[in-house]
Amino acid sequence: MNKQTILNVIYCVAIIALFVLVFLFRPSCKKVCTSADAAPVLEGNMPIAFLNVDSLLLHYTFAQEANEQLMRKQEDARLKLNTRARTLQQEMTDFQQKMENRAFLSQERAQSEYQRLQKKQQDLEDLEAKLSQDIMVENQELNIRLADSLQAFLRDFNADGRFQIILSNNAKDNVLMATEGYDVTSEVIAGMNERYKK
Repeated sequence: MNKQTILNVIYCVAIIALFVLVFLFRPSCKKVCTSADAAPVLEGNMPIAFLNVDSLLLHYTFAQEANEQLMRKQEDARLKLNTRARTLQQEMTDFQQKMENRAFLSQERAQSEYQRLQKKQQDLEDLEAKLSQDIMVENQELNIRLADSLQAFLRDFNADGRFQIILSNNAKDNVLMATEGYDVTSEVIAGMNERYKK
């Protein structure tokens, strides 16, 4: 997976987490709510905010560190695979040269060497699949931790109930225009980084 794919996956999980927050953890009414029952809205202001998830992922220390750690694991896995692939390629080249030069003493010996190389190639493919699976699982766990962290922070951040809805915004996808007062991104980033330090 490349860095862009990983960031896209993290963005998607963060967006899902925000929607879960909005729809599952909103206060519910025991009776049918009327406009008189609703929380008061200050004239000219709506109790809505939005969070730029792209900025959060770029500036939240936990997300940065986790992304770097995941990138290191990917690089290590790629290095390990490339080293083994080069070794296997060299052995296959040597085998091909021996076959052309009729260097094997018997057909059985040549067949045995061929089967050994085939098994080594299968082992390499299995290792590649395992390493990719491990990285994918770790990425999913990271996304869950990130979503949990964001959810916990937003619960505390909005404990006073000043916002009824906090929307996510990725590269101006969801919120096409809003005044600066509705953007809580910098507050959330600062608060989450402070919380992460502790």
